[in-house]
Amino acid sequence: MATSLGANTYNRQNWEDADFPILCQTCLGENPYIRMTKEKYGKECKICARPFTVFRWCPGTRMRFKKTEVCQTCSKMKNVCQTCLLDLEYGLPIQVRDTGLDVKDDVPKSDVNKEYYTQNMEREIGNSDGTRPVGILGKAPSSSEMLLKLARTTPYYKRNRPHICSFWVKGECKRGEECPYRHEKPTDPDDPLADQNIKDRYYGINDPVADKLLKRASTMPRLDTPEDKTITTLYVGGLGDTISDAELRNHFYQFGEIRTTTIVQRQQCAFIQFATRQAAELAAEKSFNKLIINGRRLTVKWGRSQAARGKEAIKDGVSEMGTRLDPVPGLPGALPPPPALEEDTPANYFNLEAGTSPNVMNISLPPPPGINPLPPGFGPPMFHMGSMGPPPPPPMGMRPPGHIHYPSQDPQRMGAHAARHGD
Repeated sequence: MATSLGANTYNRQNWEDADFPILCQTCLGENPYIRMTKEKYGKECKICARPFTVFRWCPGTRMRFKKTEVCQTCSKMKNVCQTCLLDLEYGLPIQVRDTGLDVKDDVPKSDVNKEYYTQNMEREIGNSDGTRPVGILGKAPSSSEMLLKLARTTPYYKRNRPHICSFWVKGECKRGEECPYRHEKPTDPDDPLADQNIKDRYYGINDPVADKLLKRASTMPRLDTPEDKTITTLYVGGLGDTISDAELRNHFYQFGEIRTTTIVQRQQCAFIQFATRQAAELAAEKSFNKLIINGRRLTVKWGRSQAARGKEAIKDGVSEMGTRLDPVPGLPGALPPPPALEEDTPANYFNLEAGTSPNVMNISLPPPPGINPLPPGFGPPMFHMGSMGPPPPPPMGMRPPGHIHYPSQDPQRMGAHAARHGD
Protein backbone atom coordinates (compact mmCIF):
# COMPACT_ATOMS: atom_id res chain seq x y z
CA MET A 1 0.00 0.00 0.00
CA ALA A 2 1.49 3.32 -1.04
CA THR A 3 1.74 6.11 1.48
CA SER A 4 1.57 9.82 0.87
CA LEU A 5 4.61 12.03 0.96
CA GLY A 6 3.44 13.70 4.15
CA ALA A 7 2.89 10.40 5.96
CA ASN A 8 6.28 9.11 4.87
CA THR A 9 7.95 12.29 6.08
CA TYR A 10 6.14 12.03 9.43
CA ASN A 11 7.20 8.42 9.89
CA ARG A 12 10.81 9.21 9.08
CA GLN A 13 10.77 11.96 11.66
CA ASN A 14 9.76 9.41 14.31
CA TRP A 15 12.63 7.10 13.46
CA GLU A 16 15.12 6.92 16.28
CA ASP A 17 18.58 8.40 16.03
CA ALA A 18 20.67 8.07 19.18
CA ASP A 19 24.30 8.63 20.10
CA PHE A 20 24.63 5.97 22.83
CA PRO A 21 22.51 2.94 23.80
CA ILE A 22 20.66 2.32 27.06
CA LEU A 23 22.44 -0.69 28.57
CA CYS A 24 22.90 -2.42 31.90
CA GLN A 25 26.34 -2.98 33.40
CA THR A 26 26.33 -6.69 32.52
CA CYS A 27 25.70 -6.15 28.81
CA LEU A 28 28.16 -3.28 28.63
CA GLY A 29 31.00 -5.45 29.95
CA GLU A 30 33.78 -4.96 32.45
CA ASN A 31 36.17 -3.17 30.06
CA PRO A 32 35.88 0.62 30.50
CA TYR A 33 37.47 1.18 27.08
CA ILE A 34 35.08 -0.25 24.52
CA ARG A 35 34.54 0.29 20.80
CA MET A 36 31.07 0.25 19.28
CA THR A 37 29.80 0.27 15.75
CA LYS A 38 26.81 2.50 15.10
CA GLU A 39 24.42 1.79 12.24
CA LYS A 40 21.77 4.45 11.73
CA TYR A 41 18.33 2.91 11.09
CA GLY A 42 20.05 -0.46 10.86
CA LYS A 43 17.15 -2.66 12.00
CA GLU A 44 13.58 -2.42 13.13
CA CYS A 45 12.61 -2.67 16.76
CA LYS A 46 11.43 -6.14 17.74
CA ILE A 47 8.57 -4.63 19.75
CA CYS A 48 7.24 -1.61 17.82
CA ALA A 49 8.74 -2.55 14.41
CA ARG A 50 10.13 0.97 13.82
CA PRO A 51 13.66 1.49 12.47
CA PHE A 52 16.19 2.54 15.09
CA THR A 53 19.93 3.02 15.47
CA VAL A 54 21.70 -0.28 16.13
CA PHE A 55 24.85 -0.47 18.27
CA ARG A 56 27.16 -3.50 18.20
CA TRP A 57 30.14 -4.22 20.50
CA CYS A 58 32.13 -6.96 22.24
CA PRO A 59 31.77 -6.80 26.05
CA GLY A 60 35.08 -8.53 26.81
CA THR A 61 37.65 -11.16 25.95
CA ARG A 62 36.23 -14.51 24.87
CA MET A 63 32.73 -13.01 24.86
CA ARG A 64 30.22 -12.92 22.04
CA PHE A 65 29.34 -9.73 20.17
CA LYS A 66 26.13 -8.09 21.38
CA LYS A 67 23.78 -5.55 19.82
CA THR A 68 20.70 -3.57 20.77
CA GLU A 69 17.41 -5.37 20.11
CA VAL A 70 14.72 -2.75 20.85
CA CYS A 71 14.49 0.99 20.32
CA GLN A 72 15.10 3.49 23.10
CA THR A 73 11.42 4.45 23.28
CA CYS A 74 10.39 0.89 24.14
CA SER A 75 13.31 0.70 26.55
CA LYS A 76 12.26 3.88 28.39
CA MET A 77 8.61 2.82 28.59
CA LYS A 78 9.60 -0.29 30.59
CA ASN A 79 12.88 1.03 32.08
CA VAL A 80 14.81 -1.95 30.69
CA CYS A 81 18.10 -2.60 28.92
CA GLN A 82 17.98 -2.43 25.12
CA THR A 83 19.79 -5.78 24.81
CA CYS A 84 18.78 -8.16 27.63
CA LEU A 85 15.42 -6.46 28.44
CA LEU A 86 16.04 -6.75 32.19
CA ASP A 87 15.10 -3.97 34.58
CA LEU A 88 17.83 -1.35 34.91
CA GLU A 89 17.29 -0.79 38.64
CA TYR A 90 16.94 -4.35 39.96
CA GLY A 91 18.38 -6.48 37.14
CA LEU A 92 15.23 -8.64 37.12
CA PRO A 93 12.75 -9.65 34.41
CA ILE A 94 9.77 -7.36 33.84
CA GLN A 95 7.32 -9.98 35.09
CA VAL A 96 9.11 -10.23 38.45
CA ARG A 97 9.36 -6.46 38.80
CA ASP A 98 5.69 -5.85 38.01
CA THR A 99 4.68 -8.60 40.45
CA GLY A 100 6.80 -7.07 43.22
CA LEU A 101 5.50 -3.54 42.59
CA ASP A 102 1.94 -4.81 42.07
CA VAL A 103 1.51 -2.99 38.75
CA LYS A 104 0.00 -4.17 35.48
CA ASP A 105 1.07 -2.30 32.38
CA ASP A 106 -1.05 -3.50 29.46
CA VAL A 107 0.87 -2.43 26.36
CA PRO A 108 -1.28 -2.73 23.18
CA LYS A 109 -0.16 -5.49 20.82
CA SER A 110 -2.07 -4.56 17.66
CA ASP A 111 -0.28 -2.32 15.13
CA VAL A 112 -2.66 0.67 15.23
CA ASN A 113 -3.09 0.77 19.01
CA LYS A 114 0.61 0.16 19.52
CA GLU A 115 1.51 3.12 17.31
CA TYR A 116 -0.94 5.42 19.13
CA TYR A 117 0.29 4.24 22.54
CA THR A 118 3.94 4.74 21.52
CA GLN A 119 3.29 8.32 20.33
CA ASN A 120 1.63 9.22 23.64
CA MET A 121 4.52 7.71 25.60
CA GLU A 122 7.05 9.61 23.49
CA ARG A 123 5.25 12.84 24.29
CA GLU A 124 5.31 12.00 28.00
CA ILE A 125 9.00 11.07 27.84
CA GLY A 126 9.75 14.38 26.13
CA ASN A 127 8.01 16.34 28.90
CA SER A 128 9.86 14.47 31.71
CA ASP A 129 13.38 15.09 32.97
CA GLY A 130 14.49 11.57 32.01
CA THR A 131 15.53 10.53 35.52
CA ARG A 132 12.40 8.56 36.42
CA PRO A 133 10.29 6.03 34.54
CA VAL A 134 7.11 7.19 32.83
CA GLY A 135 3.61 5.78 32.62
CA ILE A 136 2.22 3.39 35.22
CA LEU A 137 5.73 2.40 36.27
CA GLY A 138 6.49 5.97 37.32
CA LYS A 139 3.45 6.01 39.64
CA ALA A 140 4.37 2.70 41.30
CA PRO A 141 5.93 2.55 44.79
CA SER A 142 9.64 3.15 44.92
CA SER A 143 10.69 -0.28 46.22
CA SER A 144 9.45 -3.69 47.28
CA GLU A 145 10.71 -6.13 49.89
CA MET A 146 10.69 -9.03 47.44
CA LEU A 147 12.56 -7.03 44.79
CA LEU A 148 15.25 -6.00 47.25
CA LYS A 149 15.78 -9.64 48.17
CA LEU A 150 16.00 -10.83 44.57
CA ALA A 151 17.86 -7.82 43.15
CA ARG A 152 21.27 -8.48 41.60
CA THR A 153 23.86 -6.13 43.07
CA THR A 154 26.85 -7.14 40.92
CA PRO A 155 27.14 -7.70 37.15
CA TYR A 156 26.80 -11.27 35.85
CA TYR A 157 29.32 -11.39 33.02
CA LYS A 158 28.85 -15.11 32.36
CA ARG A 159 25.68 -14.12 30.51
CA ASN A 160 27.90 -12.68 27.76
CA ARG A 161 29.64 -15.97 26.99
CA PRO A 162 29.53 -17.34 23.43
CA HIS A 163 26.87 -19.79 22.37
CA ILE A 164 27.54 -23.52 22.27
CA CYS A 165 29.20 -24.81 19.09
CA SER A 166 26.71 -27.02 17.26
CA PHE A 167 29.50 -28.64 15.23
CA TRP A 168 31.31 -29.66 18.42
CA VAL A 169 28.13 -31.25 19.77
CA LYS A 170 27.97 -33.36 16.59
CA GLY A 171 31.71 -34.09 16.80
CA GLU A 172 32.53 -32.23 13.59
CA CYS A 173 34.23 -29.02 14.81
CA LYS A 174 37.74 -28.70 13.32
CA ARG A 175 38.69 -25.28 14.72
CA GLY A 176 39.88 -26.51 18.09
CA GLU A 177 40.90 -23.73 20.46
CA GLU A 178 40.39 -21.12 17.74
CA CYS A 179 36.64 -21.78 17.66
CA PRO A 180 34.81 -18.64 18.90
CA TYR A 181 31.97 -20.75 20.33
CA ARG A 182 31.85 -22.76 23.51
CA HIS A 183 32.75 -26.46 23.46
CA GLU A 184 30.38 -27.58 26.20
CA LYS A 185 27.57 -30.02 26.54
CA PRO A 186 24.20 -28.32 25.89
CA THR A 187 21.50 -28.20 28.51
CA ASP A 188 18.49 -30.45 28.57
CA PRO A 189 16.13 -29.48 25.71
CA ASP A 190 13.19 -30.07 28.05
CA ASP A 191 14.49 -27.39 30.42
CA PRO A 192 12.05 -24.42 30.41
CA LEU A 193 14.98 -21.98 30.41
CA ALA A 194 16.04 -23.30 27.00
CA ASP A 195 12.96 -21.73 25.37
CA GLN A 196 12.84 -17.96 25.86
CA ASN A 197 11.03 -15.37 23.76
CA ILE A 198 11.99 -11.69 23.65
CA LYS A 199 8.38 -10.52 23.30
CA ASP A 200 7.25 -12.62 26.25
CA ARG A 201 10.11 -11.09 28.26
CA TYR A 202 9.04 -7.56 27.29
CA TYR A 203 5.30 -8.02 27.90
CA GLY A 204 5.92 -9.96 31.13
CA ILE A 205 4.06 -13.16 30.27
CA ASN A 206 5.21 -16.80 30.11
CA ASP A 207 8.79 -15.91 31.05
CA PRO A 208 10.56 -19.05 32.37
CA VAL A 209 13.29 -17.00 34.09
CA ALA A 210 10.64 -14.96 35.92
CA ASP A 211 8.80 -18.10 36.99
CA LYS A 212 12.02 -19.51 38.46
CA LEU A 213 12.71 -16.30 40.40
CA LEU A 214 9.17 -16.08 41.73
CA LYS A 215 9.38 -19.65 43.01
CA ARG A 216 12.66 -18.81 44.71
CA ALA A 217 11.08 -15.77 46.35
CA SER A 218 8.29 -17.91 47.82
CA THR A 219 10.82 -20.23 49.50
CA MET A 220 13.20 -17.58 50.83
CA PRO A 221 14.21 -17.85 54.50
CA ARG A 222 12.73 -15.54 57.09
CA LEU A 223 14.28 -14.02 60.17
CA ASP A 224 12.50 -15.33 63.27
CA THR A 225 12.31 -13.05 66.30
CA PRO A 226 13.94 -14.63 69.40
CA GLU A 227 11.74 -15.36 72.38
CA ASP A 228 14.18 -13.76 74.80
CA LYS A 229 12.96 -10.14 75.07
CA THR A 230 16.27 -8.98 76.51
CA ILE A 231 18.06 -9.48 73.17
CA THR A 232 18.40 -6.11 71.43
CA THR A 233 21.55 -6.84 69.40
CA LEU A 234 21.78 -7.51 65.66
CA TYR A 235 24.62 -9.36 63.95
CA VAL A 236 25.83 -7.87 60.64
CA GLY A 237 28.17 -10.06 58.56
CA GLY A 238 30.11 -9.73 55.33
CA LEU A 239 31.45 -6.22 56.00
CA GLY A 240 34.72 -6.55 54.14
CA ASP A 241 37.45 -3.97 54.62
CA THR A 242 35.64 -0.89 53.28
CA ILE A 243 32.58 -0.48 55.52
CA SER A 244 33.17 1.70 58.57
CA ASP A 245 31.41 2.24 61.87
CA ALA A 246 29.94 5.56 60.70
CA GLU A 247 28.31 3.94 57.66
CA LEU A 248 26.64 1.31 59.84
CA ARG A 249 25.38 3.95 62.24
CA ASN A 250 24.02 6.07 59.40
CA HIS A 251 21.90 3.15 58.22
CA PHE A 252 20.67 1.74 61.55
CA TYR A 253 20.09 5.06 63.35
CA GLN A 254 16.84 5.56 61.41
CA PHE A 255 15.22 2.67 63.28
CA GLY A 256 15.94 3.87 66.83
CA GLU A 257 18.58 4.84 69.33
CA ILE A 258 21.80 2.81 69.11
CA ARG A 259 23.51 1.92 72.37
CA THR A 260 26.79 0.42 71.08
CA THR A 261 28.39 -0.57 67.80
CA THR A 262 31.15 -3.18 67.84
CA ILE A 263 33.11 -4.16 64.72
CA VAL A 264 35.17 -7.37 64.73
CA GLN A 265 37.56 -6.69 61.87
CA ARG A 266 39.14 -10.14 62.02
CA GLN A 267 35.85 -11.86 61.21
CA GLN A 268 34.46 -8.96 59.13
CA CYS A 269 31.29 -8.64 61.18
CA ALA A 270 29.66 -6.15 63.54
CA PHE A 271 27.20 -6.14 66.44
CA ILE A 272 24.62 -3.35 66.65
CA GLN A 273 22.93 -3.01 70.06
CA PHE A 274 19.77 -0.91 70.23
CA ALA A 275 18.37 0.80 73.29
CA THR A 276 14.91 -0.79 72.90
CA ARG A 277 13.63 -4.11 71.63
CA GLN A 278 11.12 -2.38 69.36
CA ALA A 279 13.90 -0.57 67.48
CA ALA A 280 15.85 -3.82 67.07
CA GLU A 281 12.80 -5.62 65.65
CA LEU A 282 12.14 -2.80 63.19
CA ALA A 283 15.78 -2.78 62.06
CA ALA A 284 15.79 -6.56 61.59
CA GLU A 285 12.57 -6.46 59.56
CA LYS A 286 13.73 -3.64 57.28
CA SER A 287 17.31 -4.88 56.82
CA PHE A 288 17.08 -8.68 56.54
CA ASN A 289 18.19 -9.73 53.01
CA LYS A 290 17.90 -6.08 51.93
CA LEU A 291 20.92 -4.32 53.45
CA ILE A 292 23.40 -3.11 50.78
CA ILE A 293 26.23 -0.74 51.74
CA ASN A 294 28.93 0.30 49.27
CA GLY A 295 27.65 -2.28 46.82
CA ARG A 296 28.03 -5.18 49.29
CA ARG A 297 25.06 -7.24 50.41
CA LEU A 298 25.31 -7.68 54.17
CA THR A 299 23.92 -10.49 56.30
CA VAL A 300 21.64 -9.48 59.17
CA LYS A 301 20.76 -11.85 62.00
CA TRP A 302 19.66 -11.62 65.59
CA GLY A 303 22.30 -11.74 68.29
CA ARG A 304 22.31 -14.49 70.93
CA SER A 305 22.13 -14.27 74.68
CA GLN A 306 25.25 -14.89 76.77
CA ALA A 307 24.02 -18.29 78.02
CA ALA A 308 23.16 -19.58 74.55
CA ARG A 309 26.40 -18.24 73.12
CA GLY A 310 28.44 -19.95 75.83
CA LYS A 311 26.78 -23.32 75.28
CA GLU A 312 27.27 -23.14 71.53
CA ALA A 313 30.88 -22.09 71.91
CA ILE A 314 31.63 -25.06 74.16
CA LYS A 315 29.82 -27.36 71.76
CA ASP A 316 31.62 -26.10 68.66
CA GLY A 317 35.04 -25.70 70.27
CA VAL A 318 35.13 -21.89 70.00
CA SER A 319 36.43 -19.60 72.71
CA GLU A 320 34.61 -16.55 74.03
CA MET A 321 36.70 -14.27 71.79
CA GLY A 322 35.49 -16.10 68.69
CA THR A 323 38.70 -18.04 67.94
CA ARG A 324 38.45 -21.75 67.23
CA LEU A 325 40.30 -23.98 69.70
CA ASP A 326 42.47 -26.71 68.19
CA PRO A 327 42.14 -30.16 69.79
CA VAL A 328 45.03 -31.22 72.07
CA PRO A 329 46.74 -34.33 70.68
CA GLY A 330 46.89 -37.39 72.92
CA LEU A 331 43.81 -36.63 74.97
CA PRO A 332 40.95 -39.12 74.85
CA GLY A 333 37.66 -38.11 73.38
CA ALA A 334 34.46 -37.55 75.28
CA LEU A 335 33.37 -40.61 77.25
CA PRO A 336 29.87 -41.96 76.67
CA PRO A 337 27.39 -41.52 79.53
CA PRO A 338 27.04 -44.51 81.85
CA PRO A 339 24.02 -46.73 81.27
CA ALA A 340 21.02 -46.16 83.49
CA LEU A 341 20.73 -48.82 86.21
CA GLU A 342 17.33 -50.11 87.16
CA GLU A 343 16.69 -51.13 90.76
CA ASP A 344 14.89 -54.34 89.81
CA THR A 345 17.72 -55.54 87.59
CA PRO A 346 20.26 -57.70 89.49
CA ALA A 347 23.91 -56.84 89.19
CA ASN A 348 25.72 -59.09 86.71
CA TYR A 349 29.37 -58.73 87.67
CA PHE A 350 30.63 -61.68 85.61
CA ASN A 351 28.70 -60.90 82.37
CA LEU A 352 26.78 -64.15 82.60
CA GLU A 353 24.30 -64.81 79.83
CA ALA A 354 20.68 -64.84 80.90
CA GLY A 355 19.08 -68.29 81.12
CA THR A 356 22.31 -70.27 81.36
CA SER A 357 23.23 -72.38 84.41
CA PRO A 358 26.74 -71.68 85.69
CA ASN A 359 29.26 -74.47 85.80
CA VAL A 360 30.36 -75.76 89.18
CA MET A 361 34.04 -76.31 89.54
CA ASN A 362 36.46 -76.76 92.40
CA ILE A 363 39.51 -74.58 92.26
CA SER A 364 42.20 -75.83 94.64
CA LEU A 365 45.62 -74.46 95.11
CA PRO A 366 48.66 -76.69 95.73
CA PRO A 367 49.63 -76.88 99.45
CA PRO A 368 52.76 -75.10 100.56
CA PRO A 369 55.90 -77.20 100.83
CA GLY A 370 56.14 -79.31 103.99
CA ILE A 371 52.35 -79.73 104.41
CA ASN A 372 50.55 -82.85 103.30
CA PRO A 373 47.78 -82.33 100.77
CA LEU A 374 44.19 -82.52 101.96
CA PRO A 375 42.28 -85.73 101.28
CA PRO A 376 39.66 -85.68 98.52
CA GLY A 377 36.42 -83.97 99.52
CA PHE A 378 38.13 -81.40 101.68
CA GLY A 379 39.22 -78.19 100.14
CA PRO A 380 38.21 -74.65 99.26
CA PRO A 381 34.52 -73.81 98.70
CA MET A 382 32.77 -74.28 95.41
CA PHE A 383 32.68 -71.35 92.99
CA HIS A 384 30.01 -70.79 90.37
CA MET A 385 31.70 -69.67 87.19
CA GLY A 386 30.23 -68.82 83.84
CA SER A 387 31.62 -69.18 80.40
CA MET A 388 35.28 -69.11 81.39
CA GLY A 389 36.64 -72.02 79.33
CA PRO A 390 37.79 -75.48 80.52
CA PRO A 391 38.77 -75.91 84.22
CA PRO A 392 42.49 -75.84 85.09
CA PRO A 393 44.25 -79.19 85.69
CA PRO A 394 44.48 -80.50 89.30
CA PRO A 395 47.76 -80.26 91.20
CA MET A 396 50.48 -82.85 90.63
CA GLY A 397 49.74 -84.70 93.90
CA MET A 398 46.10 -85.30 92.97
CA ARG A 399 46.61 -86.36 89.37
CA PRO A 400 45.87 -90.02 88.54
CA PRO A 401 48.85 -92.13 87.47
CA GLY A 402 49.56 -91.91 83.81
CA HIS A 403 52.19 -90.86 81.36
CA ILE A 404 55.03 -88.95 83.03
CA HIS A 405 56.50 -86.24 80.87
CA TYR A 406 59.43 -85.21 83.07
CA PRO A 407 61.62 -87.62 85.14
CA SER A 408 61.85 -85.12 87.99
CA GLN A 409 58.07 -85.30 88.46
CA ASP A 410 58.01 -89.16 88.85
CA PRO A 411 56.46 -89.82 92.30
CA GLN A 412 58.15 -93.24 92.61
CA ARG A 413 61.54 -91.75 91.90
CA MET A 414 60.91 -88.97 94.32
CA GLY A 415 59.91 -91.56 97.00
CA ALA A 416 63.01 -93.65 96.36
CA HIS A 417 65.13 -90.57 96.76
CA ALA A 418 63.43 -89.78 100.07
CA ALA A 419 63.90 -93.39 101.27
CA ARG A 420 67.63 -93.26 100.63
CA HIS A 421 67.89 -90.07 102.64
CA GLY A 422 65.98 -91.75 105.48
CA ASP A 423 68.44 -94.58 105.59
